Amino acid sequence: MEQEPIKESAAPSASSSEACTDPYLRCAFNGAALTALGISNSSLLAHSPQGCEYLVNNAFASQECDYMETMTLCTKLCVDEIVHGGEDILARTIREVKDLPISALFVLSACGPEIIGDDIVGVCESLQPEVKFRLVPIECAGFRGSQYDGIDIALDTILKNLVKDDVEKVPNSVCLVAPHANANPTWPADLAWVKQVLSQMGIKVVATLTHQTPIAEIENIASAEMSLLLSHDAGQKAADYLSAAYGIEQVCKGIPLPIGMTNTERWLTVLGERFDSMKMAEEMIAEGERMVMATCRRKWPMARFLYRTPAAIVSDATIGIPLVRFVTEEMEMTPELVALYTSQRPVRELLDKELKNLRLNPEVVYGTDVYKTRKNLQKVSPQVVFGSTIERHASEGLSVAYVVEVVRMVRQFRMINREYFGYNGILNLFECILNEWTMGWRSKERRYEAKW
Repeated sequence: MEQEPIKESAAPSASSSEACTDPYLRCAFNGAALTALGISNSSLLAHSPQGCEYLVNNAFASQECDYMETMTLCTKLCVDEIVHGGEDILARTIREVKDLPISALFVLSACGPEIIGDDIVGVCESLQPEVKFRLVPIECAGFRGSQYDGIDIALDTILKNLVKDDVEKVPNSVCLVAPHANANPTWPADLAWVKQVLSQMGIKVVATLTHQTPIAEIENIASAEMSLLLSHDAGQKAADYLSAAYGIEQVCKGIPLPIGMTNTERWLTVLGERFDSMKMAEEMIAEGERMVMATCRRKWPMARFLYRTPAAIVSDATIGIPLVRFVTEEMEMTPELVALYTSQRPVRELLDKELKNLRLNPEVVYGTDVYKTRKNLQKVSPQVVFGSTIERHASEGLSVAYVVEVVRMVRQFRMINREYFGYNGILNLFECILNEWTMGWRSKERRYEAKW
C-alpha cells in the first residue's frame, strides 16, 4: 500500500533528508574552558582526546588570551586510555609541568574520561602536595549540557574552591558575572563599557568572573556588596550562590541588558538609584542620547527605509532579548520571529515581559537549532534577519532581503572590539545594519572590465 506524503506541519522523522538538529551552542566542555581561560596567570589541562582540544582552542580565541602568556595542555587520550582509564597519564602530565610559573592549573575532563570513571578530583588531591600551584579539577563532560551549562559548572567550582570568606566588605563595590556568556563576537568591548560606567559612578569592581582575572581577585570576591550579571544565558546560579553564601545582592536583576535607548536608560537608572549616583546617571543618559541623535542627524542613517519592515531575531538571549526593543523602537521594524538559543525559565519570563510591554506577538522559539530556524523563517517570511552567518545560509532561497550579522559567527571577524552596550553600541548596531543595507544594493554581476 502506498504511503501518504508527510505534511509540512508534521514533525520531521529521523530519516528525513531535510531534518537536522545542528545546534548553535557548543558543549559544556567548551563553556568550562571558556570560563577557566578567563583567569590570568593560570593554565588549562584538558583531560581528553586530542579532538576535544579544538574546543579549548576556540575558547582561547574567544577570551582573547595572549599566547605568549597562557599555556593550554592536553593528555591526548587514545584508545587504550579511553578503554582502560587515563588517570596514570593525567598524573604524569601534571608532574611534567609542575615547575610552571602559574597560580593555578585547571583540569577539565571530557566525555570519555567521565564515562569510564576517571577520578580527576582524586588525582588532583593526591598530587597537590607535589606542585606549587593550585590544582582545580572541573568535571565538565560535554554530555552535561551546552556551553552555558559548562560556564555554570566552572563558575560553581571556581567559587567553591577559590573564594575566601574572611574578607571585609568594600563599600560601593560589585563583582561582574559571566560577561563571556555572550554571542557578541567582540564582547570584551561590552565589558569595558560596563567598567567605564561603574568607574564614572564611583563603583569599584572587585572582580570579573571571568576575563583576565587574577586569582587574588577571585579570592576577594566575598568583599563585594553587589553582583552584576552580564548575561541572560549563564551565570544566574553563580549570582544566586554569591547571594546565599556571602550576602552579595544582585543589582539590575530581571531587566534586559543595556542595548538600545530605553534599555540603557533603565539599566543606568537602576545602578544610579542603588549606588546613590543618580546625578551622574542622569548626566550620562542625557549626554548619550544627545550624542546618538546628533550623529544620526549628520550621518542620515537608513532607518526610514525599513519602517515597519517585518524582521526576525535569531540569537542568544543575552543579545536577542534587548534587541527586541531596539528593533522595535530604534529601527521601527516589526519583529515577527524571535528565536533564542536557550530556554531557561528566567529567559522565558524576561522575554514574555518585554513582548507584553511592547504589545508584540511574534512567533517565539526557544532552544532553536538550524532546522527550526529555517522552518520558522519560511513560515514568517521576514525581510530582515538579525543573526549570524548561519542565518545567511539558512535564508537562501527565501524572501529575506537582508541578514544583519551581529552575533557569532560572522563572516569577517572584527579585529577591533566594538560594544553593543550603551550609546556607542547603538551607533555600532546602526552601522552593521547600514552596511548590510548598502551591500544589498551592490550588483551581483560584473558589468565592466577594468582598464588596467
